[in-house]
Amino acid sequence: MSAVYPFAAIVGQEEMTQALLLAAVDPRLGGVLVFGDRGTGKSTAVRALAALLPPMRIVAGCRYACDPAAPPACVEGCTARRGKVASVKVPVVDLPLGATEDRLVGALDLERALAHGTKAFEPGLLARAHRGFLYIDEVNLLEDHLVDLLLDVAASGENVVEREGLSLRHPARFVLVGSGNPEEGELRPQLLDRFGLAVEVRTPTDLSARIEVVRRRDAFERDPPGFVASWARAEGQLRRRIVAARLRLAAVAVPEAALTQAARLCLALGTDGLRGELTLIRAARALASLRGDAEVTSVHLRDVAAPALRHRLRRNPLDETGSTARVERAVEEWLAA
Repeated sequence: MSAVYPFAAIVGQEEMTQALLLAAVDPRLGGVLVFGDRGTGKSTAVRALAALLPPMRIVAGCRYACDPAAPPACVEGCTARRGKVASVKVPVVDLPLGATEDRLVGALDLERALAHGTKAFEPGLLARAHRGFLYIDEVNLLEDHLVDLLLDVAASGENVVEREGLSLRHPARFVLVGSGNPEEGELRPQLLDRFGLAVEVRTPTDLSARIEVVRRRDAFERDPPGFVASWARAEGQLRRRIVAARLRLAAVAVPEAALTQAARLCLALGTDGLRGELTLIRAARALASLRGDAEVTSVHLRDVAAPALRHRLRRNPLDETGSTARVERAVEEWLAA
């Protein structure tokens, strides 16, 4: 198996790496959208995070990677095997832009149908991504019918298949990660709203940062095992931080003052619906847990406000500033330290 670039070795791009860590601590955030320049480490960071995470426990032999600690959720008789447990790596599944609907949701297993005359389901990419990451590069170019499918599954957490005489459903909960270049087209508003966090990445302009990126990448490509080994300690420390943050997440308090600040900030920005407040609070709680803090404060809200809200703002024809600048301006006004 080829080596994966260590997450701890990524230079800069703090907003992107923090957003991915928060999604790892609390998958309920709704995923991460990464927009920006090509060649800035977007796909590298996603695969590095999955390799960083501790293995997940599954019901041995289950094609849907069911959690042995959760109630049975799939249709293939996991109940009979629930005493058998296995550990597997957290999956990262790529959704190609040219993927068919059958490849995404699954379809009739033609080989078994022709050989044995029986109808059997062949799981698709949604099944493979369950409890892991579904990664879509150039997500803004994804075909509309696939976007509609993703919206349905993201809302329900399960994939429902009705085709070729088959009728079944299986769990499909995953962290949706999309990346793209905004110059190549905008994302459909319905899908954009489904991403919990939206981050912007830019090509580094600092000379020393650019040199360090090249130095580390060159060292990795010349000796992948050696480079990975040199970062093993830092990776282990980061992995333990994630595990500890997951364990204490539910105990992190959200004071009334934090709820009030979040609501005032969203009101000032004119965000639609209440998903902005919910995501802002969840992200701030995950950040507090990752930092080992007992409760959410204005500091946590400030640090996650831009990724949680920048993609939820209405366009203001009278305001030429970008969404990030508008969020930062509102933060300074309503979340003064």
